Order: sequence, then structure tokens, then C-alpha cells
Amino acid sequence: MKVGIISYSLTGNNETLANGLASIYKAEHIRISEIKWRSMGKTVADLLFNRVPPIHFHFTEVAAYDLILFVGPVWGGKAATPFRACFKQLIPRIGNYAFVSISGGALGLNAKLQDDLEKRLKKPPVAVIDLHITELLPENPKPRAADTSAYRITKDDARKLTDTVMTKLRPLFG
Repeated sequence: MKVGIISYSLTGNNETLANGLASIYKAEHIRISEIKWRSMGKTVADLLFNRVPPIHFHFTEVAAYDLILFVGPVWGGKAATPFRACFKQLIPRIGNYAFVSISGGALGLNAKLQDDLEKRLKKPPVAVIDLHITELLPENPKPRAADTSAYRITKDDARKLTDTVMTKLRPLFG
């Protein structure tokens, strides 16, 4: 299976995961980067006003892949706003895609994520793999959002998370 990976990462956690997946799949890895610095206020405003932040992104060969694997954070239950411009560019040409995220998880499941992806890409994903940092931390005391925001995944964490993603994607594509 030929895989293309498109990633965005604010903290570096999703970048680490994307790098691990790119290595395993021997995939082309395109990184989305923002033109302007991101603050918490900008993140909240983007979500509230449904804004599309300007990004650096260039990926033309989407049809050449059996699967496009988006890797990035979830904000407010939706794919991080820097993906929005990317999604708009890919709508007319995208085939099979999946979304993988390592996000905090202290606030619960991202139940709206699949609907958000389907709305923005005009078709359902073949998989949504929503991993949480809370699963990497001790249960007691219960991890808070501040704990998960500060956590940076280790190489061992990345290996475990990559294995989890591979296990979940394998039945879809062999």
C-alpha cells in the first residue's frame, strides 16, 4: 500500500508520531506549517469564528496514494484549524484517507471528530484513530488538561502509539 502522510503539530507530539509512521510505511511526509505564530487566543478565535489560518503546504500527487494519513492534534473536538486550508485544496482529488491524533484526552473523547472530517473533506474517513496522552500517564492522580498539555511523548511512547495505529489500520488494507 502506498501511503502519503500529511501532518501538523503544535507541540511536537503529533510530529513524533507522524515521523514514526512515515518510517514504517516508507511514506512521503508533508508537513503543514503556519505562516504566523500561534497563540492560545488565536486557537480559540479560529475555532469560534471558523477561521482558516494561512499555512505553508504543497502536495500535488494525492491521487498517487492508496491512503492519505493525516496526523495532527484535535482542538475543541475537531481537526486542528491549520488542516482547514489543506483540506480545501485536497477535496476534489482525495481518495481514501484516515486521521490519526495524539491529543490530551483529559477532557474526554473527541466524539465530533469524524463528523468534522467528513464535513470538511466531503467524504468519510476510512479510519479515525484518536489516541490520548491520558493513556500514557498514571491514573492517580487523574490527569488534568494542564498535565496532558505539558507532556511530550518519548521514543518508547511513540513506538507504542505507532504500533497501535498499525494494528488498527492493518485490517483495512492488509
